[in-house]
Amino acid sequence: MKKQLIYGLALSLMITACQTKNDYDVVVVGGGTSGTCAAIQSARLGSKTLLVERTPWLGGMLTSAGVSAVDGNYHLRSGLWGEFLDSLTVNYGSLDSLKTGWVSNVQFEPSVGNRIFHNMVAHESRLTCKGNADVTKMERTGNGWQMVYTQNGKQYKLNATYIIDATELGDIAKQAGLKYHAGMDASSETGESQAPSVANNIVQDMTYVAIVKQYDTPHPIARPDGYDPWEFRNCCLCKYNDSTAKQKPWSAEMMLSYGKLPNKKWMLNWPMCGNDIYQNDIEYTQAQRDSLHREAKAKTIRYLYFIQHELSLTNIGLADEFPTADHLPLIPYYREGRRFNGAVRFTLNDILSPYTQRHPLYRTAVAVGDYPVDHHHNEYRENKLPNIHFPSIPSFGVPLGVVIPEKEDRMLLAEKAISVTNLVNGTTRLQPVSMQIGQVAGTLAALAVKGKCPPRKVPVRQVQSTLLESGNYLLPYLDVDKSDPSFKPLQRIGATGILHGVGKHVGWSNQTWLNADSLLTRDDLSGLATVYPEWTPRNTSGTAITLSELTAVIGEIANAESLSLPKDLQNEVKRIYADFRLGDATADGRVTRRQMAVLIDQLLHPFESKDVNLYGEFIK
Repeated sequence: MKKQLIYGLALSLMITACQTKNDYDVVVVGGGTSGTCAAIQSARLGSKTLLVERTPWLGGMLTSAGVSAVDGNYHLRSGLWGEFLDSLTVNYGSLDSLKTGWVSNVQFEPSVGNRIFHNMVAHESRLTCKGNADVTKMERTGNGWQMVYTQNGKQYKLNATYIIDATELGDIAKQAGLKYHAGMDASSETGESQAPSVANNIVQDMTYVAIVKQYDTPHPIARPDGYDPWEFRNCCLCKYNDSTAKQKPWSAEMMLSYGKLPNKKWMLNWPMCGNDIYQNDIEYTQAQRDSLHREAKAKTIRYLYFIQHELSLTNIGLADEFPTADHLPLIPYYREGRRFNGAVRFTLNDILSPYTQRHPLYRTAVAVGDYPVDHHHNEYRENKLPNIHFPSIPSFGVPLGVVIPEKEDRMLLAEKAISVTNLVNGTTRLQPVSMQIGQVAGTLAALAVKGKCPPRKVPVRQVQSTLLESGNYLLPYLDVDKSDPSFKPLQRIGATGILHGVGKHVGWSNQTWLNADSLLTRDDLSGLATVYPEWTPRNTSGTAITLSELTAVIGEIANAESLSLPKDLQNEVKRIYADFRLGDATADGRVTRRQMAVLIDQLLHPFESKDVNLYGEFIK
């Protein structure tokens, strides 16, 4: 009897433990660009969310690292990135007020960005933010994670259903035992012809940025230990220039105006013989990293001394921008960290030729980017670098599977830890993409909580639909703005593959156009056959087609697929034209790609009825 009582008590305790409600639905570790957006989105969608950040600031590379010059996505203001840009515009008075330097159309003071992120977080009642906090322990449980974090010398224990790793280097996913890549990938592994033949552990240069200010009086700093002007000999036109410069140096004015910020401030983040530095600290402890970062800070101070004393700009001194004793940023600017194995791996081939790959990952797109593949390797000195050609690319859509780990169902990836190749990281690492990636991870986590299923089981179309409702782009069409009534239908149709975008590279700009207002031809109808295999187009010649012909095609597809259409199809077409401002619904009038896409979307609903898996394949 005694044994039975003990056994019954133990079983009762076990059942109670298994049924214990977790303290948080979602815990986001890392309050950088990705993590802050992940936490906000998770909370907005109803999940009880905790954001844990090592520093007192939010925003990561945009704020805490001082890189307050936004790279890319100026015309693709997707989701929370768009909200952040709107807040910057209100703060400074206009969009034009952000065009202070030539490297970016959006430049601002890091402290302003931090304040905006904190305001966004404070508006979410389901979101708790813990700054100056470190996760020190985590253990997998039956229904999530048990974690310990420290804050102000005290330890706190909690249980979470899902964790999102939004740390700068992927430390949490590493702690959980997930497999990853660091450094350059071999071309034989990724299929990228531009990658080196042999993999290596070389990462991009990091930078310890400085924010400086134009003062009314000289603000000279003491000559730093180890200062030698030769170190910065080719940062700009000066008496120290020599023939080792890879390109002719620009003027000192151009060097500084590169990162000019509002209110007589400058961002010192200069890659040409400036303050970039090679330090691979991915596998270091935090204490080891802090020690290494002192070397990076010292280089930046030497660079500032060069600017003051060799260029006679003594009125330029460190701004009181950060809550640090040395007035330097809270963290370094990392361009690369661990890249974890995901449900899918996004390669350069997927960007260059999205419609010809074995897996049509574009159908699962959840975020957009338009920045070049940009790698910084000027400061690597250990061995000879592989000769890598970085090709021009079109703008692109990031597939959902990159945020889902290969084998762990209670964790999601964000920031630079997502499942991309080394080459692709050169464009997905930029701030607006990182913000969107965080929003995607937060969306997926919240939907998994609601659906009581692992993130990989959440329907792709549900994630995409939720993001569209949040003001996000799925695909980077420049000719269809978010304010356009046909924006969502065209995004949905693009994600089915019925219509393809056309990629272009113009100077430094990477673009994709849907050519929405071009006339629809019979060739364009071939995309319908990939979605509706029971229907076969009668004629594939390139002639433009009329509205009546398109309506007949819609009827044929409905019959072949056993789909129902409105009884009075003609009046329904007129209503759709009016609602979406598509012009006159004239039966013998020629149809544009926009008109076709909206009609297909509204009458056949292929996006909603034809879900896809994480590889972009239609689920039968």
